[in-house]
Amino acid sequence: MKIATYNVNGINGRLEVLTRWLKEDRPDVVCLQELKTTDDKFPWQEIEKAGYGAVWHGQKSWNGVAILARDSEPYLTRKGLPGDPHDAQSRYIEAAVNGLLIGGLYLPNGNPAPGARFDDKLRWFKRLQNYAAELLDLEIPVLLIGDFNVMPDELDVYKPERWRNDALFRPEVRKAYAELLAQGWTDAIRHLHPNERIYTFWKYWRNSFERDAGLRIDHLLLSPVSAQWLKSADVRRKPRSWDHTSDHAPVMIEIDVPEDPGNP
Repeated sequence: MKIATYNVNGINGRLEVLTRWLKEDRPDVVCLQELKTTDDKFPWQEIEKAGYGAVWHGQKSWNGVAILARDSEPYLTRKGLPGDPHDAQSRYIEAAVNGLLIGGLYLPNGNPAPGARFDDKLRWFKRLQNYAAELLDLEIPVLLIGDFNVMPDELDVYKPERWRNDALFRPEVRKAYAELLAQGWTDAIRHLHPNERIYTFWKYWRNSFERDAGLRIDHLLLSPVSAQWLKSADVRRKPRSWDHTSDHAPVMIEIDVPEDPGNP
């Protein structure tokens, strides 16, 4: 089973890129971020033509998350991260797909830091930690997937000395990510590639992609039940080279799911 995360940076404007990649790589499950569209303008018909069912949580101009499933319909279990009833941003969606519980997320950027936006990011991260602990208590196969907007380690950022005070690399954010992993989650890429410099995002300017001056901010975290099935994890760099593409590349893992993985 192939499971991916992809920050599309505007789904309607980059729909051709997305459907081309879906056709080429044929992932079974995809978590999308930065839809940048309202629910009524989500291109579900084109997604359906590509062979995918979908659930989505949109927002005008900003944010927005979705979960796609090939040849099946995701069963929506949650929209929005618990812990703040006043949170109106579309940053979390959750669905059951083929016996797995998939949480798709887009964590706040937090810049400039320090400041109000950075404080909001840390509060969102704390809510994620609290809810992630509840998911682990279920003892079922769960995956938390998406754009976490954090580089966990110096291996995850080109020239880390330039990013010390950025909200994606400040010690408070890296500590929050480490605390999340300490609950029992497995970072798929880092687990299988412990010493490799791997990136998932490259800015559009200064030939960042061509120079491989990137960041690793898109992550797939597996609960202990699902981590034991992990077979591979890699960044699908090719779509990042296409015209009018996202500044992120898809990240995909493969897991060997038994016939009865559980019933989220």
